[in-house]
Amino acid sequence: MMVEAATETSSSIDCSLLLDCVSKLQLSPASKSTQPATKEQTPEWSLLPGELLQLILTYLDNCFEVVHVRSVCTSWRSSIPFPSCLLRLSYSLPTFADFPYDSKDLCILEKIPLFLFRVRDASPCEYFLGDIGLDESENHHIMEPLQCTVKVKIPGSEKPTLMNMLDCQIIPLGHQYRMIGWDPEAWTSAYRGVALLPLNKEGGGFVVLLNYTKVLLVLTSAEMRWMRVSKFSDASCWDLFTFRGRFYAVFLSGEIFVIDPCSLEVTPLKPSKPLNSSNYLVPSGDDELFLVEKIVPRYGELNYFRLVCRVSRLDEEAGEWVVVSDLGDRVLFIGELGNCSFSAKELPGGCGVSGNSVLFTNGPGNVTYAYKYGVETGNAGENLCFWRFSRENRVMILNRSPPVVALQVES
Repeated sequence: MMVEAATETSSSIDCSLLLDCVSKLQLSPASKSTQPATKEQTPEWSLLPGELLQLILTYLDNCFEVVHVRSVCTSWRSSIPFPSCLLRLSYSLPTFADFPYDSKDLCILEKIPLFLFRVRDASPCEYFLGDIGLDESENHHIMEPLQCTVKVKIPGSEKPTLMNMLDCQIIPLGHQYRMIGWDPEAWTSAYRGVALLPLNKEGGGFVVLLNYTKVLLVLTSAEMRWMRVSKFSDASCWDLFTFRGRFYAVFLSGEIFVIDPCSLEVTPLKPSKPLNSSNYLVPSGDDELFLVEKIVPRYGELNYFRLVCRVSRLDEEAGEWVVVSDLGDRVLFIGELGNCSFSAKELPGGCGVSGNSVLFTNGPGNVTYAYKYGVETGNAGENLCFWRFSRENRVMILNRSPPVVALQVES
Protein backbone atom coordinates (compact mmCIF):
# COMPACT_ATOMS: atom_id res chain seq x y z
CA MET A 1 0.00 0.00 0.00
CA MET A 2 1.24 3.48 -0.79
CA VAL A 3 0.16 6.72 0.93
CA GLU A 4 -0.38 9.45 -1.63
CA ALA A 5 -1.87 12.97 -1.81
CA ALA A 6 -4.54 12.86 -4.52
CA THR A 7 -4.86 15.82 -6.86
CA GLU A 8 -8.55 16.54 -6.39
CA THR A 9 -9.43 19.52 -4.13
CA SER A 10 -11.66 18.48 -1.24
CA SER A 11 -14.66 20.69 -0.52
CA SER A 12 -13.81 20.89 3.16
CA ILE A 13 -11.66 19.25 5.80
CA ASP A 14 -13.64 16.69 7.74
CA CYS A 15 -12.71 17.95 11.17
CA SER A 16 -15.33 19.63 13.33
CA LEU A 17 -12.63 20.98 15.63
CA LEU A 18 -11.12 22.99 12.79
CA LEU A 19 -14.48 24.49 11.86
CA ASP A 20 -15.28 25.33 15.46
CA CYS A 21 -11.89 26.96 16.07
CA VAL A 22 -11.97 28.99 12.87
CA SER A 23 -15.46 30.25 13.61
CA LYS A 24 -14.20 31.71 16.90
CA LEU A 25 -10.84 32.92 15.63
CA GLN A 26 -9.94 36.38 14.28
CA LEU A 27 -7.45 35.57 11.53
CA SER A 28 -4.75 37.88 10.23
CA PRO A 29 -5.74 41.25 8.69
CA ALA A 30 -5.15 39.85 5.22
CA SER A 31 -8.01 37.46 5.72
CA LYS A 32 -10.52 40.07 6.86
CA SER A 33 -13.32 41.12 4.55
CA THR A 34 -15.71 44.04 4.64
CA GLN A 35 -18.45 41.73 3.36
CA PRO A 36 -20.35 39.37 5.65
CA ALA A 37 -19.13 35.77 5.51
CA THR A 38 -21.16 33.49 3.32
CA LYS A 39 -21.43 29.73 3.15
CA GLU A 40 -19.50 29.77 -0.13
CA GLN A 41 -16.42 31.42 1.39
CA THR A 42 -13.59 29.04 2.33
CA PRO A 43 -11.63 29.73 5.56
CA GLU A 44 -7.94 30.47 5.09
CA TRP A 45 -6.69 27.48 7.07
CA SER A 46 -3.05 28.33 6.42
CA LEU A 47 -3.33 31.46 8.60
CA LEU A 48 -4.12 29.61 11.81
CA PRO A 49 -1.60 30.41 14.61
CA GLY A 50 0.95 27.69 15.36
CA GLU A 51 -0.33 27.22 18.93
CA LEU A 52 -3.82 26.41 17.68
CA LEU A 53 -2.40 24.10 15.03
CA GLN A 54 -0.58 22.08 17.69
CA LEU A 55 -3.78 21.87 19.72
CA ILE A 56 -5.65 20.55 16.71
CA LEU A 57 -3.06 17.80 16.23
CA THR A 58 -3.83 16.40 19.69
CA TYR A 59 -7.38 15.61 18.54
CA LEU A 60 -6.41 13.58 15.49
CA ASP A 61 -7.25 9.90 15.76
CA ASN A 62 -4.66 8.33 13.49
CA CYS A 63 -1.60 8.99 11.36
CA PHE A 64 -3.65 9.32 8.17
CA GLU A 65 -5.51 12.30 9.58
CA VAL A 66 -2.08 13.89 10.15
CA VAL A 67 -1.30 13.30 6.46
CA HIS A 68 -4.62 14.94 5.61
CA VAL A 69 -3.81 18.00 7.72
CA ARG A 70 -0.35 18.27 6.14
CA SER A 71 -2.06 18.53 2.76
CA VAL A 72 -3.77 21.84 3.62
CA CYS A 73 -0.86 24.06 2.56
CA THR A 74 2.91 24.28 2.37
CA SER A 75 3.23 26.09 5.72
CA TRP A 76 1.37 23.32 7.53
CA ARG A 77 3.33 20.78 5.57
CA SER A 78 6.63 22.29 6.72
CA SER A 79 5.59 22.67 10.38
CA ILE A 80 4.01 19.23 10.85
CA PRO A 81 6.37 16.25 10.46
CA PHE A 82 5.28 13.26 8.44
CA PRO A 83 4.02 10.54 10.88
CA SER A 84 6.95 8.39 11.96
CA CYS A 85 4.75 5.28 12.09
CA LEU A 86 4.30 5.52 8.31
CA LEU A 87 8.00 5.76 7.58
CA ARG A 88 9.94 2.66 6.62
CA LEU A 89 13.16 2.49 8.61
CA SER A 90 15.89 0.69 6.70
CA TYR A 91 19.21 -0.91 7.58
CA SER A 92 22.10 -1.63 5.21
CA LEU A 93 23.55 -5.02 6.14
CA PRO A 94 26.18 -7.31 4.64
CA THR A 95 24.64 -9.73 2.17
CA PHE A 96 24.09 -13.29 3.36
CA ALA A 97 23.70 -14.87 -0.09
CA ASP A 98 27.24 -16.31 -0.07
CA PHE A 99 27.40 -17.24 3.59
CA PRO A 100 29.72 -18.41 5.18
CA TYR A 101 32.07 -16.33 2.99
CA ASP A 102 32.47 -12.63 3.72
CA SER A 103 31.12 -10.27 1.10
CA LYS A 104 31.38 -6.55 0.48
CA ASP A 105 27.91 -6.51 -1.09
CA LEU A 106 24.98 -5.08 0.88
CA CYS A 107 21.35 -5.99 1.41
CA ILE A 108 18.51 -3.86 2.79
CA LEU A 109 16.40 -4.70 5.83
CA GLU A 110 13.20 -2.64 6.17
CA LYS A 111 10.86 -2.11 9.09
CA ILE A 112 7.37 -2.10 7.60
CA PRO A 113 4.23 -0.90 9.46
CA LEU A 114 1.08 -3.00 9.11
CA PHE A 115 -2.53 -1.80 9.19
CA LEU A 116 -6.02 -3.18 8.87
CA PHE A 117 -8.32 -0.96 6.78
CA ARG A 118 -12.07 -1.47 6.82
CA VAL A 119 -14.05 0.21 4.07
CA ARG A 120 -16.93 1.97 5.82
CA ASP A 121 -20.50 1.22 4.79
CA ALA A 122 -19.33 -1.59 2.51
CA SER A 123 -21.75 -4.47 2.07
CA PRO A 124 -20.39 -7.07 2.46
CA CYS A 125 -17.60 -5.77 4.70
CA GLU A 126 -14.29 -5.30 2.90
CA TYR A 127 -10.92 -5.38 4.64
CA PHE A 128 -7.38 -4.70 3.47
CA LEU A 129 -4.60 -6.02 5.68
CA GLY A 130 -1.07 -5.09 4.71
CA ASP A 131 1.81 -2.67 4.69
CA ILE A 132 2.00 0.94 3.60
CA GLY A 133 4.75 3.17 2.32
CA LEU A 134 5.46 6.75 1.31
CA ASP A 135 4.52 7.63 -2.24
CA GLU A 136 6.81 9.90 -4.23
CA SER A 137 4.07 12.50 -4.45
CA GLU A 138 4.55 13.12 -0.71
CA ASN A 139 7.75 14.98 -1.59
CA HIS A 140 5.99 17.43 -3.91
CA HIS A 141 5.07 20.96 -2.83
CA ILE A 142 1.28 21.08 -2.73
CA MET A 143 -0.42 24.46 -2.74
CA GLU A 144 -4.04 23.48 -2.23
CA PRO A 145 -6.17 21.37 0.14
CA LEU A 146 -5.98 17.73 -0.86
CA GLN A 147 -7.61 14.47 -0.03
CA CYS A 148 -5.56 11.74 1.65
CA THR A 149 -5.86 8.34 -0.01
CA VAL A 150 -4.21 4.96 0.18
CA LYS A 151 -3.20 3.27 -3.04
CA VAL A 152 -3.74 -0.49 -2.89
CA LYS A 153 -2.09 -2.52 -5.62
CA ILE A 154 -3.63 -5.99 -5.75
CA PRO A 155 -1.64 -8.40 -7.92
CA GLY A 156 -3.65 -9.34 -10.98
CA SER A 157 -5.51 -6.05 -11.16
CA GLU A 158 -4.72 -3.59 -13.94
CA LYS A 159 -4.82 -0.43 -11.86
CA PRO A 160 -4.26 0.32 -8.17
CA THR A 161 -7.30 0.81 -5.97
CA LEU A 162 -7.52 4.22 -4.32
CA MET A 163 -9.19 4.29 -0.90
CA ASN A 164 -10.14 7.59 0.70
CA MET A 165 -8.91 7.51 4.29
CA LEU A 166 -11.97 9.47 5.42
CA ASP A 167 -14.04 6.53 4.20
CA CYS A 168 -11.97 3.92 6.05
CA GLN A 169 -11.58 2.71 9.58
CA ILE A 170 -7.90 2.16 10.39
CA ILE A 171 -6.44 -0.23 12.97
CA PRO A 172 -2.64 -0.32 13.43
CA LEU A 173 -1.26 -3.86 13.73
CA GLY A 174 2.36 -3.19 14.62
CA HIS A 175 5.15 -3.88 12.15
CA GLN A 176 7.37 -6.55 10.65
CA TYR A 177 10.84 -6.70 9.14
CA ARG A 178 11.58 -7.83 5.58
CA MET A 179 14.72 -8.30 3.54
CA ILE A 180 14.19 -6.38 0.32
CA GLY A 181 14.82 -8.46 -2.78
CA TRP A 182 14.32 -11.86 -1.16
CA ASP A 183 10.99 -13.65 -1.53
CA PRO A 184 10.37 -16.26 1.21
CA GLU A 185 7.84 -18.03 -1.04
CA ALA A 186 10.25 -18.49 -3.98
CA TRP A 187 11.47 -22.07 -4.12
CA THR A 188 14.89 -20.91 -5.32
CA SER A 189 15.37 -18.70 -2.26
CA ALA A 190 17.12 -19.95 0.86
CA TYR A 191 15.82 -16.96 2.84
CA ARG A 192 12.79 -17.73 5.00
CA GLY A 193 12.32 -14.73 7.26
CA VAL A 194 14.03 -12.25 9.58
CA ALA A 195 13.53 -10.55 12.95
CA LEU A 196 15.25 -7.60 14.66
CA LEU A 197 15.54 -6.49 18.27
CA PRO A 198 17.04 -3.21 19.55
CA LEU A 199 19.60 -3.60 22.34
CA ASN A 200 18.59 -0.42 24.14
CA LYS A 201 15.71 2.05 24.26
CA GLU A 202 17.69 4.68 22.38
CA GLY A 203 17.95 2.30 19.41
CA GLY A 204 21.73 2.67 19.19
CA GLY A 205 22.37 -1.04 18.72
CA PHE A 206 20.44 -4.01 17.37
CA VAL A 207 20.57 -7.76 16.78
CA VAL A 208 19.20 -9.42 13.62
CA LEU A 209 18.19 -13.10 13.49
CA LEU A 210 17.78 -14.58 10.02
CA ASN A 211 16.19 -17.87 8.94
CA TYR A 212 18.39 -19.21 6.13
CA THR A 213 17.35 -22.73 5.04
CA LYS A 214 18.19 -25.12 7.90
CA VAL A 215 20.41 -22.71 9.80
CA LEU A 216 19.87 -19.52 11.75
CA LEU A 217 22.24 -16.60 11.21
CA VAL A 218 22.79 -13.75 13.64
CA LEU A 219 24.24 -10.27 13.11
CA THR A 220 24.93 -7.52 15.62
CA SER A 221 25.26 -3.84 14.80
CA ALA A 222 28.58 -3.81 16.66
CA GLU A 223 30.26 -6.40 14.38
CA MET A 224 28.11 -6.20 11.22
CA ARG A 225 28.85 -9.72 10.02
CA TRP A 226 26.75 -12.85 9.84
CA MET A 227 27.50 -15.76 12.17
CA ARG A 228 25.89 -19.16 12.44
CA VAL A 229 23.79 -19.84 15.55
CA SER A 230 24.65 -23.14 17.19
CA LYS A 231 22.25 -25.79 15.91
CA PHE A 232 19.59 -26.80 18.42
CA SER A 233 17.02 -28.59 16.22
CA ASP A 234 17.23 -31.10 13.38
CA ALA A 235 14.15 -29.58 11.72
CA SER A 236 13.89 -26.49 9.52
CA CYS A 237 12.79 -23.21 11.07
CA TRP A 238 9.19 -22.36 10.25
CA ASP A 239 9.00 -18.75 11.46
CA LEU A 240 10.66 -16.10 13.61
CA PHE A 241 9.01 -13.69 16.05
CA THR A 242 9.96 -11.17 18.71
CA PHE A 243 8.15 -10.61 21.96
CA ARG A 244 9.21 -8.50 24.94
CA GLY A 245 12.83 -8.30 23.96
CA ARG A 246 13.45 -11.93 22.98
CA PHE A 247 13.42 -13.98 19.79
CA TYR A 248 11.01 -16.90 19.29
CA ALA A 249 11.74 -19.56 16.67
CA VAL A 250 9.09 -22.04 15.50
CA PHE A 251 10.24 -25.23 13.72
CA LEU A 252 8.46 -27.59 11.34
CA SER A 253 8.79 -30.32 13.97
CA GLY A 254 6.51 -28.30 16.25
CA GLU A 255 9.39 -27.26 18.50
CA ILE A 256 9.47 -23.70 19.85
CA PHE A 257 12.58 -22.05 21.26
CA VAL A 258 13.24 -18.74 23.01
CA ILE A 259 16.55 -17.05 22.09
CA ASP A 260 18.18 -14.36 24.19
CA PRO A 261 19.43 -11.58 21.83
CA CYS A 262 22.56 -10.83 23.87
CA SER A 263 23.83 -14.24 24.99
CA LEU A 264 22.07 -16.28 22.25
CA GLU A 265 21.11 -18.71 25.00
CA VAL A 266 18.35 -21.04 23.73
CA THR A 267 15.47 -22.25 25.90
CA PRO A 268 12.85 -24.80 24.70
CA LEU A 269 9.21 -23.80 25.16
CA LYS A 270 7.05 -26.87 24.71
CA PRO A 271 3.24 -26.91 24.51
CA SER A 272 1.50 -28.50 27.52
CA LYS A 273 0.76 -31.69 25.57
CA PRO A 274 2.56 -31.80 22.20
CA LEU A 275 0.28 -32.56 19.25
CA ASN A 276 0.85 -33.49 15.63
CA SER A 277 0.27 -29.93 14.52
CA SER A 278 1.41 -26.88 12.58
CA ASN A 279 2.26 -24.22 15.14
CA TYR A 280 1.76 -20.47 14.78
CA LEU A 281 2.77 -17.73 17.20
CA VAL A 282 0.53 -14.67 17.32
CA PRO A 283 1.64 -11.64 19.37
CA SER A 284 -1.01 -9.37 20.81
CA GLY A 285 1.04 -6.21 20.96
CA ASP A 286 3.44 -6.36 23.91
CA ASP A 287 0.71 -7.69 26.20
CA GLU A 288 0.39 -11.38 25.39
CA LEU A 289 1.72 -14.06 23.07
CA PHE A 290 -0.56 -16.83 21.77
CA LEU A 291 0.22 -20.22 20.29
CA VAL A 292 -2.26 -21.62 17.73
CA GLU A 293 -1.80 -25.31 16.98
CA LYS A 294 -3.60 -26.56 13.87
CA ILE A 295 -3.88 -30.30 14.44
CA VAL A 296 -3.12 -32.49 11.43
CA PRO A 297 -4.57 -36.05 11.49
CA ARG A 298 -1.93 -38.78 11.33
CA TYR A 299 -4.12 -41.06 9.25
CA GLY A 300 -7.04 -40.76 6.87
CA GLU A 301 -8.05 -38.09 4.40
CA LEU A 302 -6.92 -34.52 5.03
CA ASN A 303 -9.99 -32.26 5.06
CA TYR A 304 -9.10 -28.63 5.78
CA PHE A 305 -12.68 -27.81 6.71
CA ARG A 306 -12.59 -30.42 9.50
CA LEU A 307 -9.25 -29.47 11.03
CA VAL A 308 -9.32 -28.36 14.66
CA CYS A 309 -7.07 -26.00 16.59
CA ARG A 310 -5.83 -25.57 20.13
CA VAL A 311 -5.01 -22.09 21.43
CA SER A 312 -2.63 -21.36 24.33
CA ARG A 313 -1.35 -18.24 26.04
CA LEU A 314 2.26 -17.84 27.16
CA ASP A 315 2.81 -17.61 30.90
CA GLU A 316 6.17 -15.89 30.59
CA GLU A 317 6.99 -16.06 34.29
CA ALA A 318 6.40 -19.82 34.46
CA GLY A 319 7.85 -20.40 30.99
CA GLU A 320 4.94 -22.53 29.82
CA TRP A 321 1.85 -22.47 27.61
CA VAL A 322 -1.61 -22.31 29.21
CA VAL A 323 -4.49 -23.64 27.09
CA VAL A 324 -7.32 -21.09 26.72
CA SER A 325 -10.90 -21.30 25.48
CA ASP A 326 -11.63 -17.57 25.46
CA LEU A 327 -9.70 -14.81 23.70
CA GLY A 328 -12.05 -12.09 24.88
CA ASP A 329 -12.70 -9.60 22.09
CA ARG A 330 -9.49 -10.53 20.21
CA VAL A 331 -9.34 -11.71 16.62
CA LEU A 332 -6.15 -13.60 15.71
CA PHE A 333 -5.06 -13.27 12.06
CA ILE A 334 -2.68 -15.89 10.62
CA GLY A 335 -1.33 -15.60 7.06
CA GLU A 336 1.47 -14.87 4.62
CA LEU A 337 1.94 -11.27 5.72
CA GLY A 338 2.59 -12.32 9.29
CA ASN A 339 0.45 -13.13 12.32
CA CYS A 340 -1.25 -10.37 14.29
CA SER A 341 -4.29 -9.61 16.41
CA PHE A 342 -6.72 -6.77 17.02
CA SER A 343 -9.77 -6.01 19.13
CA ALA A 344 -13.15 -6.64 17.51
CA LYS A 345 -14.52 -3.89 19.77
CA GLU A 346 -12.75 -1.42 17.52
CA LEU A 347 -15.15 -2.40 14.72
CA PRO A 348 -18.82 -1.34 14.94
CA GLY A 349 -20.74 -4.48 15.85
CA GLY A 350 -17.76 -6.58 14.77
CA CYS A 351 -18.63 -5.93 11.11
CA GLY A 352 -18.71 -9.64 10.43
CA VAL A 353 -15.44 -10.33 12.23
CA SER A 354 -16.43 -11.20 15.78
CA GLY A 355 -14.11 -11.49 18.78
CA ASN A 356 -12.87 -14.69 20.35
CA SER A 357 -11.96 -16.12 16.95
CA VAL A 358 -9.02 -17.20 14.81
CA LEU A 359 -8.91 -16.46 11.08
CA PHE A 360 -6.45 -18.17 8.71
CA THR A 361 -5.84 -16.42 5.40
CA ASN A 362 -3.22 -18.88 4.14
CA GLY A 363 -5.34 -21.98 3.58
CA PRO A 364 -6.22 -23.60 0.26
CA GLY A 365 -8.95 -22.02 -1.85
CA ASN A 366 -10.49 -18.57 -1.57
CA VAL A 367 -13.27 -19.35 0.93
CA THR A 368 -12.73 -19.77 4.65
CA TYR A 369 -14.42 -19.28 8.03
CA ALA A 370 -13.26 -18.11 11.44
CA TYR A 371 -12.41 -20.72 14.06
CA LYS A 372 -14.44 -20.63 17.28
CA TYR A 373 -14.17 -22.60 20.50
CA GLY A 374 -16.64 -25.38 21.30
CA VAL A 375 -18.53 -25.35 17.98
CA GLU A 376 -21.28 -27.97 17.88
CA THR A 377 -20.66 -30.57 15.18
CA GLY A 378 -23.79 -32.69 15.46
CA ASN A 379 -21.70 -35.75 16.32
CA ALA A 380 -22.39 -37.01 19.83
CA GLY A 381 -18.88 -38.37 20.36
CA GLU A 382 -17.05 -35.28 19.09
CA ASN A 383 -14.68 -33.56 21.53
CA LEU A 384 -15.84 -29.92 21.71
CA CYS A 385 -12.78 -28.72 23.62
CA PHE A 386 -11.17 -27.44 20.44
CA TRP A 387 -11.52 -24.57 17.97
CA ARG A 388 -13.42 -25.37 14.75
CA PHE A 389 -14.88 -23.64 11.70
CA SER A 390 -17.86 -21.69 13.00
CA ARG A 391 -19.68 -21.24 9.65
CA GLU A 392 -20.84 -17.99 11.26
CA ASN A 393 -19.72 -15.71 8.46
CA ARG A 394 -18.11 -16.72 5.20
CA VAL A 395 -14.83 -14.99 4.38
CA MET A 396 -13.75 -14.55 0.76
CA ILE A 397 -9.98 -14.16 0.27
CA LEU A 398 -9.74 -11.76 -2.67
CA ASN A 399 -5.94 -11.60 -2.54
CA ARG A 400 -3.27 -13.03 -0.25
CA SER A 401 -0.06 -11.89 -1.94
CA PRO A 402 2.11 -9.04 -0.60
CA PRO A 403 1.75 -6.18 -0.08
CA VAL A 404 -1.89 -6.71 0.93
CA VAL A 405 -4.39 -9.35 1.93
CA ALA A 406 -7.88 -8.39 0.75
CA LEU A 407 -10.85 -9.91 2.60
CA GLN A 408 -14.59 -9.81 2.12
CA VAL A 409 -16.78 -10.91 5.04
CA GLU A 410 -20.27 -12.09 4.11
CA SER A 411 -22.96 -12.54 6.76
